[in-house]
Amino acid sequence: MIFRSGRWTADELDGLIRQAARIQGPGERIAFISGHFLGIPYRESTLIGDEHIPENLVIDLGGMDCFTFLDYVDAIRMSSSLHDFAVVLQWVRYHGGVVTYRTRNHFFTGWTVYNTGFVTDVTGEIGHGRAVGVQKALNRRADGSFWLEGIEPQARTITFIPSAAVDEAVATSLRTGDYAGIYSEKEGLDVSHVGIIIRQQDALFLRHASSAPDARAVIDQDFLAYMKGRPGLIVLRPLELPVKISECT
Repeated sequence: MIFRSGRWTADELDGLIRQAARIQGPGERIAFISGHFLGIPYRESTLIGDEHIPENLVIDLGGMDCFTFLDYVDAIRMSSSLHDFAVVLQWVRYHGGVVTYRTRNHFFTGWTVYNTGFVTDVTGEIGHGRAVGVQKALNRRADGSFWLEGIEPQARTITFIPSAAVDEAVATSLRTGDYAGIYSEKEGLDVSHVGIIIRQQDALFLRHASSAPDARAVIDQDFLAYMKGRPGLIVLRPLELPVKISECT
């Protein structure tokens, strides 16, 4: 395992995780945790492993892309200590907690297949009849090549809300802590970006690790403004667990 605690010492991170564990409700817990990540630099390609290089469990809180940001937040919200965090992250990031490149959750909607006890897809529910479904072979491009070498294509029905239908009614149905995926129209991809829904009084934000040149960090952006011009929205809702994952391993 490779561990980099970023802006925290190990003791400080352990204290943050223990404090978060006392917060009732997954949404508020996620808001608390992710708020401590604001300002952390955007950094891509932080994980180690591919078709030829053995996978290594990486915890790097000094820089993250949009998906590892969600990995870390979701693992922390289901942990009770720093030791738990390392264990739970394996179950969030990999199918069955098995650390290999092939078992890594490479696609956002994979959480609904392999992490069914952690999250549930509420896209259809909050779409108020306007969500649509499309069949895709994830990882297979239009020309037949792979986005990720060494990963077999996966047939999946992707349900999303077209951006034109992401209105105030949809916004009202979103909850703090929901995981938002920006639907991708490209063949072989489910989303192009992910983030966390944060509701603060009358304002609704997308908290995400932004790669935009003027940001390059974890930031909050107005959600409805961000959605303008995007193809659509997928929403996964975190579930409260009856017991901590680490207690079952």
